[in-house]
Amino acid sequence: MSPWQDKWALVTGASAGIGWHLAQQLAAARANLVLVARRVDRLEELAAKLRQDHGVQVEICPADLVDPRAPEQVFAFTQQKGLPIEILINNAGFGVYDEFYKNDLRRVLDMVQVNVTAVVHLTHLFLPAMIERRSGYIMIVSSTAAFQAVPYLGAYSATKGFELLFGEAVAEELRHSGVRLSVLCPGPTETEFNQVAGQTARTKHRETAEKVARVGLQALAAGKPSVISGKLNWFNMEMQRVIPRRLVTRVTARMFAPHAEEQPSPKQP
Repeated sequence: MSPWQDKWALVTGASAGIGWHLAQQLAAARANLVLVARRVDRLEELAAKLRQDHGVQVEICPADLVDPRAPEQVFAFTQQKGLPIEILINNAGFGVYDEFYKNDLRRVLDMVQVNVTAVVHLTHLFLPAMIERRSGYIMIVSSTAAFQAVPYLGAYSATKGFELLFGEAVAEELRHSGVRLSVLCPGPTETEFNQVAGQTARTKHRETAEKVARVGLQALAAGKPSVISGKLNWFNMEMQRVIPRRLVTRVTARMFAPHAEEQPSPKQP
């Protein structure tokens, strides 16, 4: 039996990319879904597909996690519907690219709200019931950017570092609680990330979102506190342990320096 069968899972950022595939794979494993994202049309499209393909129950909860009130609204939605969320997938997030002083400050602060504050808020809201049941799963989708400073994505990499350290710490706290927490750290992935951040892709090696989602769910089921998707990504992160941090940052800066054709990132994530 699948560990997700007949459980209710809530996936943020479900309208595209890794979130879309996490929802699909959970539904294929017979989990019921609450889908959270801004784009109602995409949520409705995905919900209809999951109901038709897998016969599971699917609720949509349109919400913009830029709004500090959104986590409480999402939690209230599940409470009003009487849905016991046993799997929480904190996937929503975006990046802001360029030299930091050129970034739109409001957009940077919105990114911190989505990537950091909303993750902490949602986890704090849904975790107590899991502990009381002595059963539950939480995933935080971070990034390999969590392991290093990334010039021109400095604030973004800092939010991912927060997610990794926060997740690993709470995972240890939960070790004897019956609740499993895992941080998924993808490298370059075939998603809308670069388009939203206003950045061209810096590497030809990009994993599929479907593969990244599968790696994350396998790690979550196994109770791994964190996992890096992809052997090459894992090797690169391990190599950084023996290379001076300043050198890693300088090399990364050369890789990520803006190209002439790159434009400032759009106002809305």
